[in-house]
Amino acid sequence: MPKHHLITAALPYANGPIHIGHLAGCYLPADIYVRYLRLIGEDVIFICGSDEHGVPITLKAQKEGITPQDVVDRYHALMGGAFQNFGISFDYYGRTSSEMHKKTAADFFEKLYNDGVFLEEVTEQYYDEEAQQFLADRYITGTCPSCQNPGAYGDQCEKCGKTLSPSDLIDPKSALSGNVPVLKPTRNWFLPLDRLQPKIEAFMDSRQGWKTNVTGQVRSWLQQGLHPRAMTRDLSWGVPVPSQIPSSEGKVLYVWFDAPIGYISATKEYFQQKGDAEGWKKYWSGDDARLVHFIGKDNIVFHCIIFPSMLMEHGGFVLPDNVPANEFLNLEGDKISTSRNHAVWLHEYLEDFPGKEDELRYVLTSIAPESKDADFSWKDFQTKVNSELVAILGNFVNRVLVLSHKYYEGVVPSDTEIPGDSDARKKVLEAYHHCHTEGNQAIQKMVEALKHYKFREAQAEMMNFVRCGNKFLADTEPWKLQKVDPTAVEAILSYALSLTGNIACACAPFLPRTSEKMFSMLNFSSDEVMKAFWHQGEMVEMMAPGHRLGEVSLLFQNMEDDAIQQQLNKLEAAKMANQTIAEKVVSPPKAEVTFDDFSKIDLRIATILEAQKVPKTDKLMQLLVDTGMDQRTIVSGIAHQYSPEELVGKQIMVLCNLAPRKLKGIESKGMILLAKDSDENLIFVSPVRPTTNGSEVA
Repeated sequence: MPKHHLITAALPYANGPIHIGHLAGCYLPADIYVRYLRLIGEDVIFICGSDEHGVPITLKAQKEGITPQDVVDRYHALMGGAFQNFGISFDYYGRTSSEMHKKTAADFFEKLYNDGVFLEEVTEQYYDEEAQQFLADRYITGTCPSCQNPGAYGDQCEKCGKTLSPSDLIDPKSALSGNVPVLKPTRNWFLPLDRLQPKIEAFMDSRQGWKTNVTGQVRSWLQQGLHPRAMTRDLSWGVPVPSQIPSSEGKVLYVWFDAPIGYISATKEYFQQKGDAEGWKKYWSGDDARLVHFIGKDNIVFHCIIFPSMLMEHGGFVLPDNVPANEFLNLEGDKISTSRNHAVWLHEYLEDFPGKEDELRYVLTSIAPESKDADFSWKDFQTKVNSELVAILGNFVNRVLVLSHKYYEGVVPSDTEIPGDSDARKKVLEAYHHCHTEGNQAIQKMVEALKHYKFREAQAEMMNFVRCGNKFLADTEPWKLQKVDPTAVEAILSYALSLTGNIACACAPFLPRTSEKMFSMLNFSSDEVMKAFWHQGEMVEMMAPGHRLGEVSLLFQNMEDDAIQQQLNKLEAAKMANQTIAEKVVSPPKAEVTFDDFSKIDLRIATILEAQKVPKTDKLMQLLVDTGMDQRTIVSGIAHQYSPEELVGKQIMVLCNLAPRKLKGIESKGMILLAKDSDENLIFVSPVRPTTNGSEVA
């Protein structure tokens, strides 16, 4: 096996929390595989980080009235904390807004530019005349030509999964203003995938043993014929195109050019922090380097076509050895949806079920969508925890340790071999040989499955190993034999304690905290036996007679109906909230007015300079605003939803020629324009981008 393994998991967009679909799709399988490689003594680093330049981030920022940096800072911390608390064992979790990343991505682009790789073309791109901005793919929505989904994006339909171009959409609209965009010429740099297709085909032909869902999707793209793809965008948020390149002003790198380079920049940062600035190179180049990407199926094209093309054209980098992509995880028979809040969020699970990280790891691995979409349900979660973790694994460990404390005061008894001179002892020997044979076979199958990224099968074999232990106890019945042949019971429990230690070794990639807890109860260091177990791929001897055990506690506890019902209620509440929004009746139109009536209204853009709550009121806020014509006081009923701190500096729309009136003794000269949503939330009507105070609203 190659010497230096670099394992990556897809960089999550920093525009929302992590949910169980993300976990099951790539982060949990990657973590299991990395833990396995470490256990067998391989040199491996595990790299991930936040993807902070996607268009969804800018859309969220505009929706919330904050900056993109505010958005990514919030979710980088939330995601990184959730991963750490859950036990995803990244060696380094970076972010693509770091200076190291910006330089690495810009240098990468510049080398391809200098090498003449890109096609420089002026093309017509959708432009929002009201927002005065070119529209990236995600800024455009419309009807999918394949499934007729009216909410498809300009790069992909999230309903049917089809990859799109903005020109494919039926009735395209700007996500910024809702207007129909126009086509306008702009200059960008394209990666000539059509010219690079033979290299991609040769690369794919050189890879053996890849999952059929991956190779099938890639072959489909290749059969249709690849086309040049723009690697730059007309946006303000992203890694700027190097300024020394002509016509680069106002251009940033396409997020799918920028993001995968994040694997490289994060590796650089990791070794820089270790004081070895050049150490990253041995994981990214040379015959001893091995790169594996764990992703979801929606990222296959980027990791199997676009990123390898970039690496090949740049030169000096290893290409992916494997890309074990998973399918999607559904929730309670329905697609996980962040917009509908139909999801199980990782940070919320950790709050609702403290200390039960391994329970979720186990269930998600047992239903892993490795070859087809899978479904998570809370009732199935409850059943698997109670009938498998509690009743099989927890039950075996508890019985062995409780009996050992009861019979031998927590000291490992003699493991003297028992001659088969009685029917009872022959039965013990038969049970021992059966358990040892079946157990080692399960271990070997588990190891083989791990090698081939079959984590659901590997975990099932781990549980089969545990079942061997339960069968051994059931066949030997030490609680009955203790009265008639205590010597035989010493041998039974000595072997059962050794089994417990071996099971703890087998649990390590899947249930790491459970494994640690088992070794703690055995009062035994895992280091040497873990190494021997995983190197040999079979059971090892441990805990000599006389070794004192630790305190006994339950490994797992039953998931109660009330806890599960609370989660179902949470999903139902989100469903009802969405139905309420969908069914909301729009207020009827007001009486018709003439143009002359409307022309009397003086609407201006203004900026809030100061804000303070009006004493002895719940809703009134006193504002000092700059209208461009003057600075004036306006009193508005927004104090119950906004704090003074979040209002200062905000640009708003003001009705300036409204007759003054006094509110709580304060003269208010004007009115702020606000919208009200279905939940009675007040939302500012603000310009899409900053503009001059006093600008008239026409």
